[in-house]
Amino acid sequence: SGQKVCYGDLKRSCYKLAYFQDLSRRVGFQEARQACEIDGGALLSLESEAEQQLIENMLQNLTKSGSGISDGDFWIGLWRSGDGLATSGACPDLYQWADGSISPFRNWYTDEPSCGSEACVVMYHQPTANPGLGGPYLYQWNDDRCNMKH
Repeated sequence: SGQKVCYGDLKRSCYKLAYFQDLSRRVGFQEARQACEIDGGALLSLESEAEQQLIENMLQNLTKSGSGISDGDFWIGLWRSGDGLATSGACPDLYQWADGSISPFRNWYTDEPSCGSEACVVMYHQPTANPGLGGPYLYQWNDDRCNMKH
């Protein structure tokens, strides 16, 4: 289940946000990806600063709705494939969009991606966390382990 928001003037006409306060309902990257595909969509590919801002506004509206939303990052469709661990400065270039999009747009948090065993990407949503060196943990991207539940 999730909140579906549709627009008539964008390349992707509809977005669906699924947020679960109940931690037991949150899923790993591949489960989230499959759920989107079963629903006829794909995990979000962000192609521009304007689309990033649109998603931020949608998340802000969701939190204002009185739903009691709290900390909980959101999977997006960016990931690094391959079995080996990525090291070196080339790592950021190894991330690709799950739906095949080729957009070079990125919104990494400071010092991300950290690579190593973290190969799947979340959009931060931790409004109660104290800000770090890169500011609040809101809407920037972080690579995480693909089996984490978001």
